[in-house]
Amino acid sequence: MMLYFHPDIAMTRRRPGQVRDAIVQVLERSQHGALVGEVCEQVSQLIGEAVPASSVRSYLRLNTPELFARTDRGQYVLAGFDDRGPAAKSQVATEAAQYRFGRARLVQADCIEWLAQQPRKSIHAVVTDPPYGLVEYTEAEQKKLRAGRGGVWRIPPSFDGAKRSPLPRFTVLKATDLDALDRFFHDWARALLEVLVPGANVVVASNPLLSHRVSNALARAGLERRGELVRLVMTMRGGDRPKHAHVEFDDVSVMPRSMWEPWLLFRRPLEGRVQDNLRRWGTGGFRRISADKPFGDVIASAPTRTSERKLADHPSLKPQAFLRQLVRGALPLGQGVVLDPFAGSGSTLAAAEAVGYESTGVERDAGYFALAMQAIPRLAELPTAISQAR
Repeated sequence: MMLYFHPDIAMTRRRPGQVRDAIVQVLERSQHGALVGEVCEQVSQLIGEAVPASSVRSYLRLNTPELFARTDRGQYVLAGFDDRGPAAKSQVATEAAQYRFGRARLVQADCIEWLAQQPRKSIHAVVTDPPYGLVEYTEAEQKKLRAGRGGVWRIPPSFDGAKRSPLPRFTVLKATDLDALDRFFHDWARALLEVLVPGANVVVASNPLLSHRVSNALARAGLERRGELVRLVMTMRGGDRPKHAHVEFDDVSVMPRSMWEPWLLFRRPLEGRVQDNLRRWGTGGFRRISADKPFGDVIASAPTRTSERKLADHPSLKPQAFLRQLVRGALPLGQGVVLDPFAGSGSTLAAAEAVGYESTGVERDAGYFALAMQAIPRLAELPTAISQAR
């Protein structure tokens, strides 16, 4: 579930990926590479306006490292450029970045760039658990997490012999990090609107400390807020006494112990009445649990089981028992395509496969993409009874 700020998307005069594509064109002309300054100059000429060096560096170093390789200080080439030429390499990369299992399709790509290439009105629901901030899923912080060194991630100690999952430290996010979060989710929602059918539900996992910022960004982009869904779950977040003063203030909790998780509910505005939208697009509401029981906004859950984490070792893995209920409810008539643009280990796709839905997932990180290819079949094949657990 990787997120990066795309400098050319935020500027409305440029199409998504325009700077990236221009950099590719520049480096295609020079098999021996080019200096950053040379790339900036030629990219500006191709686009027809000055492009900041910081925008070019963002693509070269952060946003698309799979495309570009550094050969010397400040000098870059196209990654894997060989005698077959860039067109052949691009075709190989495209073929290697797709995976299918049953009705699930997984794509390795940047979600905003991928959305810009999709047909209009082709997605019927979104269920996703994006990063709550941008910092914790940068390449540098992911390396620290995988090495067990933490960084912005807090690695909790084992409790009663059980290894607990890492938690991102949202309280350390700076004002610039929060501004980047606002910009990203606004740009993401704008790109998402183009591919959603009218009435499509957008269900986004969040965090009590940041949900208001994500919600505001989605609403400003044009999605219609429909409330929140509460996942009732006891986590290890909060409840701690003051650090280095736990004896002096032993009856104080700095933050309440977390006992729930907010999932934001949005939708693309309807066309006409709900019944009109349902007839034309199959969207505009939630699928009832049964004839006598409507879909509710509180779902009792539990922390993800160790048995599931062994199948998909992702720091934000949600349990299938919860996800299957959520995914099933997202398509009111049980028909359409469910999208997870931050697919991670593929757990949402696995849930969709388990309930019989078609799904598409997009994941940028190569490590998580590889993990998802292994995890989707295993998670999807967990006993159906798990959907009714707790």
